[in-house]
Amino acid sequence: MHESCGVFGVYAPGINVAQTTFFGLFALQHRGQESAGIAVTDGNEIKMHTSMGLVSQVFTESDLALLTGYIGIGHNRYSTTGSSRPTNAQPIIAKSEGLTIALAHNGNIINSKLLRDELQERGYHFHTSSDSEVIANLILASPGRNWQQKIRHAMHRLQGAYSLVILTENELIGVRDSFGVRPLCLGTIDSGWSIASESCALDHIGAQFIREIEPGEIVVINSHGVKSFKKGDGKRALCIFEYIYFARPDSIIQGKLLYPTREAMGRILAEEYPVDADFVMGVPDSATAAGIGYSNASGIPYCEGLLKNRYVGRTFIEPDQRIRELGVQLKFNPLSRIIAGKRLVVVDDSIVRGTTTPRVVSLLKKAGAAEVHLRICAPPICYPCFFGVDMASRWQLIAARKTVPEIREYLGADSLGYLSLDGLIRAVDLPRDIFCLACFTGVYPIPVQIEMDKLALEVLPQEELSEINL
Repeated sequence: MHESCGVFGVYAPGINVAQTTFFGLFALQHRGQESAGIAVTDGNEIKMHTSMGLVSQVFTESDLALLTGYIGIGHNRYSTTGSSRPTNAQPIIAKSEGLTIALAHNGNIINSKLLRDELQERGYHFHTSSDSEVIANLILASPGRNWQQKIRHAMHRLQGAYSLVILTENELIGVRDSFGVRPLCLGTIDSGWSIASESCALDHIGAQFIREIEPGEIVVINSHGVKSFKKGDGKRALCIFEYIYFARPDSIIQGKLLYPTREAMGRILAEEYPVDADFVMGVPDSATAAGIGYSNASGIPYCEGLLKNRYVGRTFIEPDQRIRELGVQLKFNPLSRIIAGKRLVVVDDSIVRGTTTPRVVSLLKKAGAAEVHLRICAPPICYPCFFGVDMASRWQLIAARKTVPEIREYLGADSLGYLSLDGLIRAVDLPRDIFCLACFTGVYPIPVQIEMDKLALEVLPQEELSEINL
């Protein structure tokens, strides 16, 4: 499963906002590694720099020095609508009739094709294949005397998930969709303000976490301070995978620090699926806390049976066929002298397609593990996500095609236990009805009639699209 994007914004006269945004994005790197970008304004014009790659690859000191201003926004991208190419890097800048905004988006708009066609008929031009550009142009095209009114009007037309940071020539604006699918929070820094996908980004820049931006809320920050425009409470649909996998364990969402929540998932897994074993290990890094929780609850010692190379996949150097065939060995290295002859409980966050997990099991058994008992922190994923996660189409989801015993056999594990949905809710310790659980249940917060391909907005020649699909 691939992360959703990370967004960051800062309004802070008197500090280097480009550098501050850089470090904010650095803290949110786990949410997207395809491209990164920063846009700033000095009150007169908006300047921007974007490129493919990690934050540390995209920006140099000289790049940041050119981004002068007192308001900035930034974005880390993992594509959910639109291919991974330079023109789709964010933030994006949109202009119309003397108005200019820069926008960064985390989420997915399921009616973006319909809205884009409508805007094109009205004379709006598009330069990317992302739904984020649709949002920006829809805001520009909406009626209203100010940005807040234009954004609110656009929100009535948008269907799907969106946490936004928006830059005008003199304002920073944060927006969260009415379901609150993706997280967004507000903090203070020196004499200014910051908005981020996760609270961990505020910690890294020395900002103080104030609160989460509420579902349906628009926050406008300018020289007069912070103004909040809230919509009435309605149905909530926070993505449960923020707790299982996406967000960093040192972030706070809905008042919950994620690390102990993930520990609780492991403890409940130990209650639901006990087994005799010699060691418990979590697949690093996302399942480490859950593995420790399983160990504590079961009394089985915890060990690091796999070491992770955290830099695999973060280079533009293509491996040759021999290296490519090593597959998961590029990412993990087993500690064979520790696990040889041992019965292992292996805790992981989720199984989506079922492509990586059998390689992990095989790797451990080749290293000498006598038994491998898989314990998964998420219930079986049977339905795709349409709200900002590039998960898979339904026919690609292994749990949609196979029973649990069939999955266990396919993975090569000695036993397999998925955390129950009730157990997951108990671990998170929040009301069930505030979450989107559609990937487990098929019940979506809004009706979804078709599966829209992530390349649906592409306007490239067919041969170029084929290369992207490869």
